[in-house]
Amino acid sequence: MARNIQSLERAAAMLRLLAGGERRLGLSDIASSLGLAKGTAHGILRTLQQEGFVEQDDASGRYQLGAELLRLGTTYLDVHELRARALVWTDDLARSSGESVYLGVLHQQGVLIVHHVFRPDDSRQVLEIGAMQPLHCTALGKVLSAYDPVAHSEALETERKAFTDRTVCDAEDFEHLLDLTRARGYAADVEETWEGVASVAAPIHDRRRMPVGAVGITGAVERMCRDGELRPELIAAVRDCARAVSRDLGAGRF
Repeated sequence: MARNIQSLERAAAMLRLLAGGERRLGLSDIASSLGLAKGTAHGILRTLQQEGFVEQDDASGRYQLGAELLRLGTTYLDVHELRARALVWTDDLARSSGESVYLGVLHQQGVLIVHHVFRPDDSRQVLEIGAMQPLHCTALGKVLSAYDPVAHSEALETERKAFTDRTVCDAEDFEHLLDLTRARGYAADVEETWEGVASVAAPIHDRRRMPVGAVGITGAVERMCRDGELRPELIAAVRDCARAVSRDLGAGRF
């Protein structure tokens, strides 16, 4: 069994201590509460301070949680805001397209599904919230890779596995797909990830016009495509949904 790293455990305990009770605590209070020597506590606090997780009041010398934790917390909340803003629009997209709708964000070198609306029929379906999808071949992943520099780097640096004969794995060909995605404003996946399945996705931007996620629909190729190409009305519906969510997030018109 892997052993826990004691210094990280102590740092985590220190952050929890600062998050509860009094707003600011002195070095002696922190050390005694956690059963640490002052020198040990001071070393951990100094490291947390350098990383922005802890701040020290100049007047009193007491410590409090820092702005970097707020930033990380805001990132977490942004995902929930994204889902909340998208609820009505994704429901409408499922009704108008007749297909399953997925909302995804970048997470740990892949796409994390944060919202899933079932296809509006009586078929048996499995809720996929919390599932991960690859960046390089899914429509959601290609959209994130095209618009988000971090996702782009992740997609290029990780192994691009071939899921079907249509999966694009070569780096140069993948870059071409991303150029095409940016030019069109949407990404397609026609049997690149799953045989017999097609998807289309578009980017969602926030008030800073930064990409914060992607929304798309997925369904059987025979429903999603006509003459081997994605149906234009489905592409338009997905792009309209993405623009509507972006507007609700304060992005303005795209």
